Amino acid sequence: MTTTAARPGAGPGEGARITGEHGVSWVSTVAVLERYLTLHRRLWRASAASSILMPLMILLGFGLGVGGHIGQVEGVDYLAWIVPGVLASTAFQVAIGESTWPVLGDFKWVRAYHAMRATPVRIADIVTGWLLFVLLRVVSSVLIVLAVTALFGALRSPWALVTPLVCGLLGLAAAAPTTGFAATVTHDSYFVLLFRFGVVPAMLFGGVFFPVDQLPAAARPIAYLSPLWHGVELQRAATLGAAPHWPVAAHVAYLLAVTAAGAVWALRAFRNRLQD
Repeated sequence: MTTTAARPGAGPGEGARITGEHGVSWVSTVAVLERYLTLHRRLWRASAASSILMPLMILLGFGLGVGGHIGQVEGVDYLAWIVPGVLASTAFQVAIGESTWPVLGDFKWVRAYHAMRATPVRIADIVTGWLLFVLLRVVSSVLIVLAVTALFGALRSPWALVTPLVCGLLGLAAAAPTTGFAATVTHDSYFVLLFRFGVVPAMLFGGVFFPVDQLPAAARPIAYLSPLWHGVELQRAATLGAAPHWPVAAHVAYLLAVTAAGAVWALRAFRNRLQD
């Protein structure tokens, strides 16, 4: 660990903030994470419907209702086929939902990020603590949905045990760039456009409800660009024991690359906004 002396005239804690400005202090990161966990403990009921009840309704409505008319898809009954998509879409939506209004709110209305910057907490600590919180939110939501799907016998492979890890990676790949985007906008109307032209098309054409192979060949690359499709493919391979369209390493590498690029964007956006 490196140390740098505070500049003359620096206020309390400012020297520690300047030290290693681009690094991560895990003590400060855990403090940021603790803040979000405390807030969530008080407000979790408001998000329960969207993060838990909605996926279960989709699972029952599509998996059992529509599945009764469709029969089998790619050699398995539709309920078992759609479960990986529901798990991945749950992670995707929870991550994006948490990374839009809450991020803008802590900049514009609550100004929590400005308060953090008045302490030794650094921008890297803020972003890392926030992404860790989103990761926990995603995994906890997915675990509940996963437990319910197991009751229906929709998990056909022991590799289903890794689905929370896949959802966590997908959640980071969705949350990191969305956090960067939320840190650059000044009005929440931009989020309506994000959901209308980003989230909804990804849900419809990301392999959640039907195989991407059924899309026209010219439209498939658009689906491949979405982190959701890669998450769905990994989830389907885990729950059904089937080989994904791409090698597992390629799907994981893509999600890691999107996460890294999004984290860099978020760091720069936070730094630019908090220095204004």
